[in-house]
Amino acid sequence: MISSGAVYLFSLALIASIFHLLESKSRAKIFQFVPGVVMIYAFSMLLAGLGIYEKNEQIDAVYSLAKSNLLPAMLFLMLLQVDFSHFLKLGKTLLLSYILAVLSLALGFILIAALFDFNQTEAAAFGALSGSWMGGTANMIAVGSALNVSNEAYGYALIVDSVNYTVWVMFLLFLVPFAKKFNTFSGAKKSEALFSQIGCACNMGAKRYWLLILFAVLVSLISQIIATHIEILSQTTTVVLLATLFGVLGSFTKLKSINGSSEVSSTMLYIMIALIGSKAVFESFSEVGVYVLAGFCILVVHALIMTAGAKIFKLDLFSVAVASLANIGGVASAPILAAAYNKSLVSVGVLMAVMGYLIGTFGGLIIGTVLVGMSK
Repeated sequence: MISSGAVYLFSLALIASIFHLLESKSRAKIFQFVPGVVMIYAFSMLLAGLGIYEKNEQIDAVYSLAKSNLLPAMLFLMLLQVDFSHFLKLGKTLLLSYILAVLSLALGFILIAALFDFNQTEAAAFGALSGSWMGGTANMIAVGSALNVSNEAYGYALIVDSVNYTVWVMFLLFLVPFAKKFNTFSGAKKSEALFSQIGCACNMGAKRYWLLILFAVLVSLISQIIATHIEILSQTTTVVLLATLFGVLGSFTKLKSINGSSEVSSTMLYIMIALIGSKAVFESFSEVGVYVLAGFCILVVHALIMTAGAKIFKLDLFSVAVASLANIGGVASAPILAAAYNKSLVSVGVLMAVMGYLIGTFGGLIIGTVLVGMSK
């Protein structure tokens, strides 16, 4: 049994490192269906369920300290990657498709929450999930923290995210050969993305991790200090909003040119997932099926609205599909789908997905607040 706070934190960092290395270095097919973040959560949750982590004040203090400091630091680094100028160069068709994807997902969450009559716990969990489906896992944690989502509810949200996302990716890839037929149906002309000259979002040059960590810790400290004096809805919400604001402002400065922000923020994300999993002990998985069904219903609403929007605005399949996956799948999968149409369009998927880092937090907070307000 682990009783030391330092050993507890080391064990979580070790779990995060092992599964990240397995996912990035191995060719195991399981990671095509179960992302590394879910593996990290599940394994740390398993150790917690087996009683490996002792319930004492030292471990609780390390958990609270690590989570409260890593969250704003991670959000800040994530948002340094957002490039508004390149995003606006995507063109009318792609921008319209992206906006349609965001709004259809938002409407889907609200309609299905009303249909399934969520209680407050379920509503908060799906509010966190909306942050993920408009951005990524980091946005899920940010929104969930602001909505006080329990560690167990995070688990349900991660399972739904993993299962529904896997099916959605396969479905969108399945549709690629039918692009001409879809475009004939929607009346779309050749995608303007094919003529877009959008620069690669690749990081080039030396990675200055130490400098990024310094700025991230500084932003975390400042955000928490300000939040103790100015509170919006809750202290955690204030910290999330401030870190997001600092990240957006930083993306307009030379901080954006410091390479390595993606790697450092991903490392923080993996440790955050391990932390949350270490405090989650499930009494029953009986509700998982209902959650997954609700997730699929949201995707059906999203698909119907996207199809109708494509017909009304004459949007091509590439634009609506990549916009959809940029929200639901993020940076990990949107470029893959874009490449399935044309390898030169990978940067389109990257740009859309990175923009989700900003949209996911604000959109998730709005949707989450609405869902909790609707709950019984």
